[in-house]
Amino acid sequence: MKIDRRRFLQTGAVLGAAAAAGCMEDAAPEEEPAALAAAEPLYSISLAEWSYFRELFGPGLSALGDGSFRNDPSVLYQGELDHLDFPARARSHGIEAVEYVNTFFFDRARDEEYLADLKSRCDGEGVTSLLIMCDAEGDIGAPDTAARAQSVENHHKWVEAAAFLGCHSVRVNAASAGSFEEQQKLAADGLRQLCEYADGYDVDVLVENHGYLSSNGKWLAGTIAMVDHPRVGTLPDFGNFRTSYEPEEWYDRYQGVTELMPYARAVSAKSYDFDEAGDETTIDYEQMMRIVLDAGYRGWVGIEFEGRMAADDGIVKTKELLERLRDELAPEYA
Repeated sequence: MKIDRRRFLQTGAVLGAAAAAGCMEDAAPEEEPAALAAAEPLYSISLAEWSYFRELFGPGLSALGDGSFRNDPSVLYQGELDHLDFPARARSHGIEAVEYVNTFFFDRARDEEYLADLKSRCDGEGVTSLLIMCDAEGDIGAPDTAARAQSVENHHKWVEAAAFLGCHSVRVNAASAGSFEEQQKLAADGLRQLCEYADGYDVDVLVENHGYLSSNGKWLAGTIAMVDHPRVGTLPDFGNFRTSYEPEEWYDRYQGVTELMPYARAVSAKSYDFDEAGDETTIDYEQMMRIVLDAGYRGWVGIEFEGRMAADDGIVKTKELLERLRDELAPEYA
């Protein structure tokens, strides 16, 4: 059953207000504007839930790959970590904002009780919900008009959930088929439809470079421009630039991020492995963060660890690297 929009948003607002009221008595004196400006970091660090995909899915990861979860999404949730505990895990690393992935609560988008519990846990931990990354909801740029409309409709519930949780955006995939130009037009049409729906919830629609033509920076930047809607933007990912599997082809990651940053409303700091000095071994993080900062971006940078070491260890190393670069680059960019 579709949730009533007004009641849904009011419930989320009431929960947030109650949590805020509980903290009013202990609030510190308001700082002077100048002091706040002086303490403003170049960027803030958030955590993408995908960093824990092994801990959350466990054996259920295979069901995601073969699509068998669609009849029973609970088969996905076989890991040692529960989705509801993700905000506390993020806070344990000193991280105050999170980015969800819909497949970790695929059947809960319109479950008010569940979402209220998640929101309450975030409030209790002092953690902000930033966005929901949406997968497995069809091709938003499908050539077939009905299939494209269905994909757009499939995303509606995640827009509603994002609004309830206080997220600023949903991240979607601009999957399509056809020629370079045909896919741009089809994806732009689907994205525009979703943006029009999301506008009623004060939620933005972001597209990540996430495989095939969406990992071509020129293609995706052109598609976003074609959408021509104030709600649309990008979520540049440092690592997702494989445009073809057979043959294997990659788009230049630094060029791609440069092309996507003018539309960025979030940034995904993908990481895989680190050397003894604490630098990422596959991505020049200093170059990447200079590209981000040169574009004028000063928002959240989300850790998305995808390497072989334990997730908590990879998250710590990525956070330390981002913090070090933030300190080193501050004199130049502050």
